[in-house]
Amino acid sequence: MNGIEQLCPNCGLCCDSTLFADVELRAGDDAARLRKLGLTLEKKGKSKTAFAQPCAGFDGKLCTIYRDRPKRCGLFECGLLKRVEAEEMTAGAALKKIYEAKKRAGEVRERLRSLGQHDEGMALTHRYAEVMSAPVDFSTEGEAEQRGELMMAVSDLMQLLQKNFLR
Repeated sequence: MNGIEQLCPNCGLCCDSTLFADVELRAGDDAARLRKLGLTLEKKGKSKTAFAQPCAGFDGKLCTIYRDRPKRCGLFECGLLKRVEAEEMTAGAALKKIYEAKKRAGEVRERLRSLGQHDEGMALTHRYAEVMSAPVDFSTEGEAEQRGELMMAVSDLMQLLQKNFLR
């Protein structure tokens, strides 16, 4: 069993908006076909097109549009996968890192919900930005403290992602 077969079905962080808020299309991607497959494409800047995360083609475990997925998706390899494939890390050790990242991302999502942000269809970083840009309601007991805890949880998650997945 290769690294992709061992890690990817247990992860999905590149598809569920934990790692990326959107994914830009590349030359050769068939935008019309991707729209038919359920991806919502949006202009990004003057000349780029992207689809928002979480990906509509991700079922929580696997890519439902795998054969037709955008080129960037097919080319992406996270840091853990690269290290497993280079035999610098065991699949078991990588799975532990995945579990930890998913646990931390889940904690961030729970904290966002507790602060009133329930839009699971929005990228994690956008949800966080929305909560943090809203005025603090000091009449709501504990809101400032909850935001501080959210900031720390996001910081911890981002450090873990940067160290293990984005290198």
